[in-house]
Amino acid sequence: MKKLTSNLTVQVLTAIALGVLVGAFFPGVGAALKPVGETFIRLIKMLIAPIIFLTVVLGIGSIGSLKKVGRVGGKALLYFEIITTLALVIGVAAANLIRPGAGVDTSAATARAAETQKYADQAAGMDWVAFFTHIVPENLVGAFAQGEVLQVLLIAVLFGLALTRVPEAVGRPLLSTFERLSHVLFGVLAMVMKLAPLGAFGGMAYTVGTYGLSTLLPLAKLMASVYLTMAVFIFGVLGAVARYYRFSILKLLGFIKEELLIVLGTSSSESALPRLIDKLTAFGCSRSVAGLVIPTGYSFNLDGTTIYLSMASIFLAQAFNIPLTLGQQLTIIGILMLTSKGAAGVTGSGFVVLASTLAATKVIPVEGMALLLGVDRFMSEARAITNIIGNAVATVVVAKSENEFDEAKNRLALAGAVQPESDVLPPEHPLPPAHEPGPR
Repeated sequence: MKKLTSNLTVQVLTAIALGVLVGAFFPGVGAALKPVGETFIRLIKMLIAPIIFLTVVLGIGSIGSLKKVGRVGGKALLYFEIITTLALVIGVAAANLIRPGAGVDTSAATARAAETQKYADQAAGMDWVAFFTHIVPENLVGAFAQGEVLQVLLIAVLFGLALTRVPEAVGRPLLSTFERLSHVLFGVLAMVMKLAPLGAFGGMAYTVGTYGLSTLLPLAKLMASVYLTMAVFIFGVLGAVARYYRFSILKLLGFIKEELLIVLGTSSSESALPRLIDKLTAFGCSRSVAGLVIPTGYSFNLDGTTIYLSMASIFLAQAFNIPLTLGQQLTIIGILMLTSKGAAGVTGSGFVVLASTLAATKVIPVEGMALLLGVDRFMSEARAITNIIGNAVATVVVAKSENEFDEAKNRLALAGAVQPESDVLPPEHPLPPAHEPGPR
């Protein structure tokens, strides 16, 4: 019994259930618990930049080849583009087949149109060229201070490549120091993860307490359609990819179940980013591949977000009785292929992307987005979970294609014989004194 209650999966599941109950029966208390979930996410976010930096630098230091780094990055980006395009097509097809927008009352959209104006304004001001130039930071410290994942990734790649070119007498001690720092940071992550149930409880209580389960009823068909489509994508498309590369999607999901539950409770995929790198390294992927693919995927491989955006666009057209031709639907897919990448890292990026897409098509009214405000928070959990699963599968695929996947380690991990570093708290023993006192 003690072993069961100390299991992180059981703790997080219990916390999510309690969060739903508190939010449903005591909505005022649930809404007031927002800082609890946010504080946990902030604790995780403070570790993201340094963990990515150290992981990538150590990984490239072990690769020692610019050509191989470029090949891994190129494979990852090609895979991302193929899979996210499939996700867009599946989302559009599912929305046309299920027709979740048929018969929806659109009167609420006019009443809440002002709430969507801020997203329309943000979309109008977005500069897609600026997004890509923003990947290059103005200074090293700013990238870490602001938690810009892609900027930190770029710095880490350049730093790691530079380390492979300096004399061994310079590079080796630095790599050794970074290795020690990496162990310490994963020790900190292990301590922070002890608070995961509290973060999941606060996040779920806030969501249910603020938005209420009653808000789900008018758009229940849309929610059910989105969840069903994402499940088909995960077990159909990603499952087929996994079978082709000879690994089990179910075993992978079982291995990262704690991360999926944390994402479910907090509605934030960032809450699992540093631990996912550690988990997939334990699963058998080389740390260098995991360190490169996962941070890049958080901006360019948002499978869940692309499914939701494509379905939401078609849903709004159906709700307003606007028939879309095949050409118009293909145009929506083409626009989303660009905009879904361009808003990565923007607060409320899902709505910003949707607003920019609707504005670009000039067919579906932007104010219709007000229909989605009540259920967006609940669907963000499905988006985040699908995103993290997509990035986990992508990491294993790239690792296997590069012969950077340890099959023996994978078998041990699935048997429970390999523990991720962030699962193990550092031993409690004092550090030795910096120097022995000399004779007086």
